[in-house]
Amino acid sequence: MRAVIQRVLSASVTVEKDVVGQISRGFLVLLGIAADDTQDDVIYLAEKVAGLRIFEDAAGKMNLSLVEASGSLLVVSQFTLYGDCRKGRRPAFIAAARPEKAEPLYQSFLAELRGMGLSVESGRFQAQMAVSLVNDGPVTLLLDSRKQF
Repeated sequence: MRAVIQRVLSASVTVEKDVVGQISRGFLVLLGIAADDTQDDVIYLAEKVAGLRIFEDAAGKMNLSLVEASGSLLVVSQFTLYGDCRKGRRPAFIAAARPEKAEPLYQSFLAELRGMGLSVESGRFQAQMAVSLVNDGPVTLLLDSRKQF
């Protein structure tokens, strides 16, 4: 499971002119799910995202978590994070989970974060979405559940 985390001042996702998710200060999370991901990947990544200390404290150091900064999350499914561009010019998405496997894991990721008491908004799985954000910093990080150690 892969996630691109962007610290934002605001973010929203629109589907067919309807805003389906919107946050102010917090994280925009683009979440990619691999064909061999399991609930263990969900739990690891949810805990990692929730615990990231990338908001500035009074001294200007990245030292505060999402909870300490009173932030929210906007999570958007993003199968293209598993695009393989090594051969040719068209990405291959063989490593990405099929929708019937990915959607339950995506929903589980949202539930894990909500279960931690976090405010979570989301995109719409498999929809054509327009994502808007105001990046803060900018701060952008990559997380991968396969790179734990």
